[in-house]
Amino acid sequence: MGVRLKNVTRENFETVISLELAASQKGYVACNLYSIAESSIHPTYQPRVIYCGEEVVGFLMYESFHHDHQPPAYNIFRLMVDRRHQGRGIGHRAMQCVLEEIRAHGPFERILICYVSTNQVAREFYASLGFQETGLSKVTGEAIAEIQG
Repeated sequence: MGVRLKNVTRENFETVISLELAASQKGYVACNLYSIAESSIHPTYQPRVIYCGEEVVGFLMYESFHHDHQPPAYNIFRLMVDRRHQGRGIGHRAMQCVLEEIRAHGPFERILICYVSTNQVAREFYASLGFQETGLSKVTGEAIAEIQG
């Protein structure tokens, strides 16, 4: 299965915004149209389209934080795989791709991810990729997990 990440383009935009989550997941992630709009006003946001072969199957987005004289930190804050393509390992492979993309930029301080603290599937999924929980966000109440650089 050839999973890879690409930029959002005119050619894939309509398909990306028509992707759907499973009904049980709708409260866990913002819609793709909102995310793409958000990325247009935040230059540190990196929206990525998830492809499996030649087919658009998902979306993710991350941001980078650059500090003076320190390696950057990253925050992966959107990940979705269309409901029709779930259960095939695409999300796991997409996360591996984004972690590879981030590591290709060079040394980093850490990579963060947040998820609803009651979402046990997310907790186990991110732990399988090497994320370790560090606590709860005081603002959102979400669980915070990270990979140290």
